[in-house]
Amino acid sequence: MSDAAPQGIPGDNLNWPMLKIDYLTDADKLAALLPPGISPASSPEVRLTLYNFPVNNEPELGLVMNVAAAYDGVEGEYSLGYAIDQEQAVYISREHWGQPKYLASVRYYRLHNKVEAFVEHKGCTFFEYQGTVSQDDEPGEITEVNEWWIKASRSLTMQPNQYDYSPQVLKVYAKYRTAFQQALDGELILRDSAWDPIAQKLPVAGAINARLWWPEFLAREITLAGPLDPEGFWPFADTIGGTRFPGQLGGPPAS
Repeated sequence: MSDAAPQGIPGDNLNWPMLKIDYLTDADKLAALLPPGISPASSPEVRLTLYNFPVNNEPELGLVMNVAAAYDGVEGEYSLGYAIDQEQAVYISREHWGQPKYLASVRYYRLHNKVEAFVEHKGCTFFEYQGTVSQDDEPGEITEVNEWWIKASRSLTMQPNQYDYSPQVLKVYAKYRTAFQQALDGELILRDSAWDPIAQKLPVAGAINARLWWPEFLAREITLAGPLDPEGFWPFADTIGGTRFPGQLGGPPAS
């Protein structure tokens, strides 16, 4: 594995790094977001990823909001939301796999050693990061990640605890090699938002670690991992838009 900075065709989207941000949050608040059957992992960690990557052969800018969680004894990441700027990927992703994508305005760029990212939805810039590259890190080892998505469809009869497709956990297995990464010094700002309540539901409770990450993709597979209890999941079926944040009739909770 080389520790040289990535080289490629200038302007090619495949050469964009991911902006990875991790922090610890309140364990009780994190646990409250997990439906029965999905359990907190050993550490109450929030894992955010800003990306600019080709989807459907065109650039997609997005913010992934995941938390450390386990299913059936296997630790991984539970996905609460993918705020993205590409409309055609939103609905098919939700229908096929339960991937919680929804539309937002995303800006993410690097100019020399300065990195900035902003995510806006419903008139609120609920996520902001500004930082500078502080050092090159040693390339990491091969990493395997299990991401948990939920696919479900409530009954058209609207009767409680009735489904046309009962809740199933999808396991998204991915394997990466870290080709190159750079540590960042900067500031993460999470603003209160009724539609994107990451600041309220997952407040920062520890050090913030940020880095630019160039992965080498080695494997990815999406499979059905198993069911969730339909009655236990019922209160978690109402969400905010396409996210997995709790809501009412597809919108934010009533104030």
